[in-house]
Amino acid sequence: MTEKDYYAVLGIKRTADDKEIKRAFRTLAKKYHPDTNQGDGAAEQRFKEINEAYDILGDPKKRKLYDQYGTAAFQEGFDPQAYEEWKKWQGSQSAGAASFHDMGDMGDLFSQLFRGAKRGGADPFSSGDSFHSWQGFSGFHEKMRGSDLTSDITISFEEAAFGCDRTFSLSDPSGRQVSLQVHIPAGIEEGKKVRLKEKGAPGMNGGKAGDLLLTVHIAKKAGWERKGCDVYVTASIPFTTAALGGEAIVETLHGNVSCRIPAGTQSGSKIRLRGKGTVSMRNPGHTGDEYVVVQIQVPRSLTEQQKKKLQEFADLSRPGTGEGRRSPHAA
Repeated sequence: MTEKDYYAVLGIKRTADDKEIKRAFRTLAKKYHPDTNQGDGAAEQRFKEINEAYDILGDPKKRKLYDQYGTAAFQEGFDPQAYEEWKKWQGSQSAGAASFHDMGDMGDLFSQLFRGAKRGGADPFSSGDSFHSWQGFSGFHEKMRGSDLTSDITISFEEAAFGCDRTFSLSDPSGRQVSLQVHIPAGIEEGKKVRLKEKGAPGMNGGKAGDLLLTVHIAKKAGWERKGCDVYVTASIPFTTAALGGEAIVETLHGNVSCRIPAGTQSGSKIRLRGKGTVSMRNPGHTGDEYVVVQIQVPRSLTEQQKKKLQEFADLSRPGTGEGRRSPHAA
């Protein structure tokens, strides 16, 4: 069985992390892309090998299988248990330099190793098949889907709340700039992914291209915070309104509204506005709430008359002095 070293294909160590694998793939894909090497059959073959290697090593699950079983793990009908038995047999025969032509019943083991694998409708390890004739059998001559690629996109706080259609540019594996359009659903949350089908790495042997996975990031909005479908906004309220009660104009995602401020409202308290949050991406029939976080405004400057009145209020608020307390000389 011809074993392929995908790490060598990408020119990286077996300990390479995801970033190193992706960087090596992009560098090589750009160098050997058919568009920049037209008519060069060797470059085209190299490009296919690079994509094949990245399809395996760029996927954590596939990479784990490859590290454990090699390319055999991706043959049709692969059976890990039978593979281990074959490896043990292979090790026991190495000292005796056994000929593959004298394998006896090992064809049955190979049949188990790739259960269901067919070549021309027949079992590839049927009577009369030698190991050398099987050696040419490879699932990699079949169509292979391209690997998935990842990228990031940043949208505004409002775009995340209401959804949007965005056109953005990115570099394909060859380094060319391409423009793509994506629909961002209303209510999407930070870190969620949007899948663009068949916008990833090209497939091989006529296989479909992989997908492009966009990780969505939401830009900060001063004074605003989002928790699920609920939003929190900070509103500055005059200290007189907070003390006496009244109305205040508050900003929401759906426009400004007049909000009732109860008398004695404290700084940091929250006022709930039902249905003024964001829609749920999973349940469009549900909309969150807005919580107005009150911040008390303290005047930076006062007139002499204002200072006098405020001082009178302070005097009346001292312990032992009741507000509205009657003078003993009053009638």
